Amino acid sequence: MKCYLRLNFAVIVVCAFFLSICGSVPNLYAGSKILKISHQFAESDVRHKLAVLFKEKVEKLTNGELKFRVYPAASLYKPKAQFEALRKGTLDFSVFPLAYASGKVPEYDITLMPCIITNAKSGMAWRNKAIGKEIQAISEKAGIKILMWLWYGGGIGSKGRPIILPQDVKGFKMRAAGKMFEYMLNKAGASITSMPSSELYTALQTGVLDACLTSSTSFISYRLYEQLEYFNSPENYAIWYMAEPFVVSMKTWKKLTPKQRQVIEKVSLELEKKGIEDAEKANAQVAQIMKEHGVKVHAMTKDEWEKWRDLAVKTSWKHFAKKVKDGQKLIDMATKE
Repeated sequence: MKCYLRLNFAVIVVCAFFLSICGSVPNLYAGSKILKISHQFAESDVRHKLAVLFKEKVEKLTNGELKFRVYPAASLYKPKAQFEALRKGTLDFSVFPLAYASGKVPEYDITLMPCIITNAKSGMAWRNKAIGKEIQAISEKAGIKILMWLWYGGGIGSKGRPIILPQDVKGFKMRAAGKMFEYMLNKAGASITSMPSSELYTALQTGVLDACLTSSTSFISYRLYEQLEYFNSPENYAIWYMAEPFVVSMKTWKKLTPKQRQVIEKVSLELEKKGIEDAEKANAQVAQIMKEHGVKVHAMTKDEWEKWRDLAVKTSWKHFAKKVKDGQKLIDMATKE
């Protein structure tokens, strides 16, 4: 009996020792796990390069305590499937277009609303505005955290004839990216087909689409100039801006130590500056690349932009305010100077 009691006591002591060790680092990633970063974009895309920079900087600043593997070109998850993987914690980080998840988080359509912002800097300013804090709160409740605000402008590419004004879309088979753009363009007479930007090249090549809106960076990295005849350039004015932030799963975030979180937030804030530069550079660069490949380019004017905005207010903005809880509140917050 004494031997039995001594054995039990020894087991209790050993268990208590290991519990004390585990308890001191309850949610630590310390090199034992490689964190996954996924996105849909090509390796030549600036968004991939930004993800790689994040990986390199955080690994260096944590002395290899945190390690990452980047999966580009939808090689790990399909574009829209990334959101559920983030929520479940099977994916750790992503460069993720928020509007792709608007079926599950309807408020996200504000982040791809026609004419809601005028340039990349005004989008980036959301970080410190009420609208950005509201979207952050909604995101964290949904299971993801925005680490790096990224906004990319886009143009309108077409075959057959140019699209300059809203009435020009009539009869086109278009990809708009985002329900509110789809709603506006459909009201203007376009036929809509939904798909991620990674599928645009084939859709244009096979005739599934004859026009599309997407980011300048996607027009470049997916070589869409090979399938287009006309391009309405965002170099001066753009109706299309999309939030495609660098995000982390809340499940992953909660497992990181305060020090690890601090490093990640520091690097993310630093890289936002590069994100603005990349977006602005792409808006100018895409027009030149289109011209070099024989695509006829038109730079949108302020008057043309205002005609698109008038249509957006009457269609998409009105629809969003009616259909989405607190929709008008979000529009008011997004348009407040």
